Amino acid sequence: DSVELSGSETFWFQSRRGKQIRNLLIKPPHFDPKRKYPLFVVMHGGPAGSWKESWSYRWNYHLLASPGYVVLLTDYTGSTGYGEKFSQDILGDPFRGPAEEINEAAAYVINKYTWIDGGRQAAGGASYGGHLANWMQATTRHYRCLISHAGLVNSISQWGTSDAIFHREVINGGTPWSGAALWKDQNPVFYAEQFQTPMLVTVGEQDFRVPLNNSIETWNVLQRRRVPSRLIVFPEENHWILKAENSRFFYRELHAWLAMHLTP
Repeated sequence: DSVELSGSETFWFQSRRGKQIRNLLIKPPHFDPKRKYPLFVVMHGGPAGSWKESWSYRWNYHLLASPGYVVLLTDYTGSTGYGEKFSQDILGDPFRGPAEEINEAAAYVINKYTWIDGGRQAAGGASYGGHLANWMQATTRHYRCLISHAGLVNSISQWGTSDAIFHREVINGGTPWSGAALWKDQNPVFYAEQFQTPMLVTVGEQDFRVPLNNSIETWNVLQRRRVPSRLIVFPEENHWILKAENSRFFYRELHAWLAMHLTP
């Protein structure tokens, strides 16, 4: 299959906290400014990373946009490439601050561009972006649906099962038994009563960074809350979906989930 490449642009805005935030905006193929397009907010992992003008089938911007979506990619606080302070400011504020900046970016483009339909928004991400998707589930009704790949829903169980635990102690201000408030205050599972946004949950069974247990926990909370949801486990995959046919299947399921919830 071929993918029609679409236009892109870079823009900055000033957040409510006074930070300059860089973003990429990907337009759908055959873009027509007279039309109205849904917005798909994609959140990068890391958090020590950033959105680049690159090509990959992990999160291929143009493939994500191909059914007719505007894709928004925000370098929230914690992203790299904007100075050490910007990267380190996520310490002690792992989810709330970055999520607010992402939501502000969505509001900014909706206000700026008449061709974005603010009533049809979705958000998703993988790894730390999946964590943020679960935090969005816990804290906002901004989106019609969410997609979480390899995302934690419970910082404590993630600490206890992941192959990388020390940086979680650093970002949360101590061990889970230290009394550090963030293990509860910015932990999605403690806001489970607010879960109500339809969510697609995907994970690789061989993932040791964000092990399968967290996706199962997410799924159980969603099912217990009777939230429309779908769980897909890739038995052969690790933290990323690397096999071409699995990737094809993942994009097909992702696009079907978005179409189900964003179609007028």
